[in-house]
Amino acid sequence: MGLPVASVKVAVYAISGFLAALGGVVFSFFTLAGYSLQNMGLEMDVISSAVIGGTLLTGGVGNVIGTMFGVLIQGVIQVIVVFQNLNTWWTKVTVAALLCLFIVIQRLVLNQMEKKKRIQT
Repeated sequence: MGLPVASVKVAVYAISGFLAALGGVVFSFFTLAGYSLQNMGLEMDVISSAVIGGTLLTGGVGNVIGTMFGVLIQGVIQVIVVFQNLNTWWTKVTVAALLCLFIVIQRLVLNQMEKKKRIQT
């Protein structure tokens, strides 16, 4: 395509670093603290939001809008758990169940797509 790969990589890393720093500053203003270990253990929440939103774990498929819907679904689950006065671990259990369900659905869809490709060729 004629893209200058080196300069594009530098630009992507620069933009990513800037947005990460901006997110950190905004989060510090939001919490009124600068505690660096505030969000320890939220990696699974991030991964589950992306998968629930339609991103494949194998990569290559997914978009930002789907991930946004995954975050919204996870937020709705958290609100329901809080309003029902349940233990907060029910949020993790529900999200884990949804994650397993969506992984199985993704695998079934991929198998169907592979079967259709084999039939067509």
